[in-house]
Amino acid sequence: MKLTRRSLMRATAAAIAAPAFGALGSLPAVGPAAAQSTSQDKKWKHGLSLFGDLKYPEGFKNFDYVNPKAPQGGTVRQVAFGTFDNFNTVVAGVKGSIAIGTELANETLMTSALDEVSTEYGLLAEAVSHPDDFSTATYRLRANARWHDGKPVTPEDVIFSFNAFKENSPQLGAYYRHVTKAEKTGERDITFTFDGPGNRELPQIVGQLPVLPKHWWEGTDKSGKKRDVTQTTLEPPLGSGPYRLKEFAPGRTLVYEKVDNYWGKDLNVVVGTRNFQQIRYEYFRDSTVALEAFKGDQVDWRTENSAKNWATAYDFPAVRDKKVVLEEFAIRNLGVMQAFTFNIRRDKFKDPRVRRAFNFAFDFEEMNKQIFFGQYRRIASYFEGTELASSGLPEGKELAILNTVKDQVPPEVFTAAYSNPKGGDQQALRNNLRDALKLFRDAGYEIKDTKLVNVQTGEQFGIEFLVDDPATERFVLFYKPSLERLGMTVTARVVDAAQYENRLRQRDYDIIVASWGQSLSPGNEQRGFWSSAAADQPGSRNLIGIKNSAIDKLIDRVIFARDREDLVAATKALDRVLLWNFYVVPQWTYGKQRTARWDRFGHPDTMPKYAAAAFPTVWWFDADKAAKVPQRS
Repeated sequence: MKLTRRSLMRATAAAIAAPAFGALGSLPAVGPAAAQSTSQDKKWKHGLSLFGDLKYPEGFKNFDYVNPKAPQGGTVRQVAFGTFDNFNTVVAGVKGSIAIGTELANETLMTSALDEVSTEYGLLAEAVSHPDDFSTATYRLRANARWHDGKPVTPEDVIFSFNAFKENSPQLGAYYRHVTKAEKTGERDITFTFDGPGNRELPQIVGQLPVLPKHWWEGTDKSGKKRDVTQTTLEPPLGSGPYRLKEFAPGRTLVYEKVDNYWGKDLNVVVGTRNFQQIRYEYFRDSTVALEAFKGDQVDWRTENSAKNWATAYDFPAVRDKKVVLEEFAIRNLGVMQAFTFNIRRDKFKDPRVRRAFNFAFDFEEMNKQIFFGQYRRIASYFEGTELASSGLPEGKELAILNTVKDQVPPEVFTAAYSNPKGGDQQALRNNLRDALKLFRDAGYEIKDTKLVNVQTGEQFGIEFLVDDPATERFVLFYKPSLERLGMTVTARVVDAAQYENRLRQRDYDIIVASWGQSLSPGNEQRGFWSSAAADQPGSRNLIGIKNSAIDKLIDRVIFARDREDLVAATKALDRVLLWNFYVVPQWTYGKQRTARWDRFGHPDTMPKYAAAAFPTVWWFDADKAAKVPQRS
């Protein structure tokens, strides 16, 4: 499920048809009486759970994983990469480069609990109601919810926001595809109507809606120019959240400051979170420069994604003096597919045998040994690290689901367990390259004068890896010689963040490195990742260009699962079919978040189970620690 607002805003890099679940035919249709039910008829709830009961009862005081008496104040300085030229989240991913942290200044109808798999509790909304068939959902706004200018958050704001995102954001437009309208049905009530019954995620999906101030967006700026929600802007928008943008330098720095009269500071879903007075982001174009800035105490916190850096770059005086703390946090809240990703819109990648050949040419074991210090394991699932990952041969419910698309999927789905080729020594590499060449020959290529050429056209097979970071280029260059031994031409093109984003939007690439984070409750966002409808949709996460009717049907089975058991079986079936189509060459994962911080902060004894470090959400500035490790200006 969770393609939350926050994951959308962080995506680089991250998160959309008719029901296919036969049992849905028994669900009651939505009639006029149901659509016009009065507020008194509704069963109001303080939260929603996709499957099972809510952990926290109505009226709970705070989440278990926070310190309700956490000190308030202090500044935390963090790293951001790339650049920014836009604060308008409506066109994020379509126009401009969205600034990091925009979610700090605004709120959604509901918010997730970080120690539950698939629940949401009221934030802007105090209550929610939906019929048993999930055909509509009604949200009631809190009477005290306010914008930073003191005006109340209204149903009109919610309706304006829904329409703005659905019409102008390809990603959220796809995510809200099955939501047909939003309308005011009470003084503080908004009812969302869905295009059919049975999609049990939809009430929670609309609960993730970022709510924008209609009166602000329909007003004028200081120069008298009318604002336009369809365009980028560097005018900080009015918000309703705990922070407002205090100052910024375009493309370089952002400083968010806590709002003294934030209306929601005493809410049970807020208590113990959002504890810093200021949150500052410093932008860097290069990861090496960012690391040096951390060492020089120009930023306080760093998430380390490089195995080499983790093994070699943190032996400096502040670490030895325990002024800098190195800590790993287990990742339990998501799975991941990170991979060399083909653009199968291009003819040369349409044959799955060609795509599979690339996997045989990738010697992960040797790369892991030489440049990753043996820290990683190979990814073998689109839901790696979760119970949703397929393994072995399909059986039980998973097999029954796969049988419904049997004539539309590779036969190996039923006869072989997916695995990646194994390397690690010269003999294994020679054998794998031999298998790769056979696949190319079967696909219509041959070796002529040491060149891999198309038998029909005589054209040499050539590829370009598009990357936006020297660290990525490093492992592309490790991969390159094996591919060149097959007789193809290989180039690695490094571009800046803006060029990279534009080429992704235009689908102008051969191979990129991409990743898809997966929640423990996958659902409607899978359409944005893999569906035929999203393949040609600007801004969608279907970077591969998949148009596969079997996958479309399996996505629907995931979305319309009736219980957890059905969801797991349907997701494993989808995973298996994605794998056997060889849309990507899977890379690697670690399973923990590596972090480094200057020792000025505290966190609860009990950390949230499904949020890794959860920084800075549940952390706070520790004045006693900071006195021993004063912050360098």
